[in-house]
Amino acid sequence: RNSSDEEKLCKSIEGMGTTFIKLGQFLATRPDIISEDLSKHLEKLQDKLPPFSITEAKEIVKKNLGQSTFNSIINFSEPVAAASIAQVHKAQINDNGTVKDIAIKILRPNIKKTFNDEIDALMLLAFFVENIIAKTKRLRLVEVVFLLKEITNHEMDLRFEAAAANEFGENTKNDAGFYVPKIYWNYTTEKVLTLDWIEGISIREKELIESKKININKISSDIIQHFLRHAVRDGFFHADMHQGNIFIDDSGHIVPIDFGIMGRLDKMSKRFLAEILFGFIQRDYRKVAEVHLIAGLVPKEVPIDDLAQALRSIGEPIFGQAVKDISGGKLLKQLFDVTE
Repeated sequence: RNSSDEEKLCKSIEGMGTTFIKLGQFLATRPDIISEDLSKHLEKLQDKLPPFSITEAKEIVKKNLGQSTFNSIINFSEPVAAASIAQVHKAQINDNGTVKDIAIKILRPNIKKTFNDEIDALMLLAFFVENIIAKTKRLRLVEVVFLLKEITNHEMDLRFEAAAANEFGENTKNDAGFYVPKIYWNYTTEKVLTLDWIEGISIREKELIESKKININKISSDIIQHFLRHAVRDGFFHADMHQGNIFIDDSGHIVPIDFGIMGRLDKMSKRFLAEILFGFIQRDYRKVAEVHLIAGLVPKEVPIDDLAQALRSIGEPIFGQAVKDISGGKLLKQLFDVTE
C-alpha cells in the first residue's frame, strides 16, 4: 500500500539512527512547533536498534566494573531490550547471601562520540535555517537542538540516571502502590547501570493486566495521582512516562523504569502549576489568567479580561467530556496559541 509522507518520514528517521530518532521523539512533544498532525506521526517513532552482541556487552561490563565484580555476576542473559542509546540484560548477583534478579543497562559502544558529532552537524544546519528563513526565528531551532544535546548527554552518563532513580525512590518510598527499583551502586558506572529486575506487565498489555484481576480504572487514576504528587509535592518527576516505561508488578504496584529524563520544578513553579490546574478545575478563568501574568508566562501588558476569555474558550469545551475525548496535545497547542 502507499505510505503517507509522514510514514515515509518516520521510516527514514528510524533509518538514520540514534540522533535523528531522539530529535524526532523530542519534536513529537512540541506540537506548537511542528503542527499537531506531524507530532502525532512522530510519536510512533520506534526507539529500537539491533542489539550488540552478548560478548561485547560482557567486555564492557568487565572493563567498567573490574574483573572481580564482574565475576560475581551470574546467569548473564542475551539482551532483553535494545534502544538507541543502551540495551538491557537480565542477570543475578549474590547480595549479602540472597540471590537477586537484576537488570543491567549498558551504553552502546562509542555512542557518545557518534551522537555529539551528529548533533553538532544538526546544530550548524539549525543555525543556517534560522538565519536564512526569517519565519523560523520563533521556533528557536538552535535552542531546540541545544536542549536535545543537553538532555541526551545527561542520558549517556548512567550515573545521573542512577542518582535520579535513587532520589525518586527516596521521595516515593511511602507512596502506597508505587515502587521505584533499587539501584546497586557497586555495579554502576558511567556506562553500566544495575538495578532490581522487575517482573511485571507493561501497561500496553491491557488485556493481560485485566486477566490478572487488576482494576484498570484504579491503575489509571493512580498513575495520574502519583504523577501530580511527584510534580507538586516533590518538584521531581518522571518526565518520560510513556507506556513502555510503566509496568504493573504481580502485587499490582505501579513500577516506573528508565530514569534518563526527569523533570524538576522549583517552589514557585510548583505553586503556579497547582494554581493553574485548580483554577481550570474550578472554572475560575480570571484566576488562571492572573496566575499566568504573575508567573510571567504572558507579557504584563496583556489585558486580563481578554486573556481570561481566551482561556475560557479552552477550558469550557472540556467540561462534561469523557477523558478519552480530550486531547492533551490539542489543549496545549491551543494554550500556546492563545498565550502567544
